[in-house]
Amino acid sequence: SVGFKAGVKDYRLTYYTPDYETKDTDILAAFRVTPQPGVPAEEAGAAVAAESSTGTWTTVWTDGLTSLDRYKGRCYHIEAVVGEENQYICYVAYPLDLFEEGSVTNMFTSIVGNVFGFKALRALRLEDLRIPPAYSKTFL
Repeated sequence: SVGFKAGVKDYRLTYYTPDYETKDTDILAAFRVTPQPGVPAEEAGAAVAAESSTGTWTTVWTDGLTSLDRYKGRCYHIEAVVGEENQYICYVAYPLDLFEEGSVTNMFTSIVGNVFGFKALRALRLEDLRIPPAYSKTFL
């Protein structure tokens, strides 16, 4: 039996962007993801990008007030983990505009605060994080 049934939105349509070229100013995260049975890796990676940035499982009235492209996280690359069944490294790029300047708390709350209990995933672990100089300089 499938342990997850997709919600109202298919995250792949908006948050999986394999053609995206990362910017020097993006915060880049690498997550080890184990999707629930029946959930494709692209949907799992896109769900992490969505839920750790601007996504929600349903349409809300504020959707039209901001530019989604400006703030959304993007799952831009997925690799299978060698020797592990149904495990992937999902690479997610976050635009700097998503985060409050000079706030580690805000950054980590956004990136890891909401995604670890997400039902589409059996397991999730943040493996690596690249913080660009443009964001580091906001702490001076």
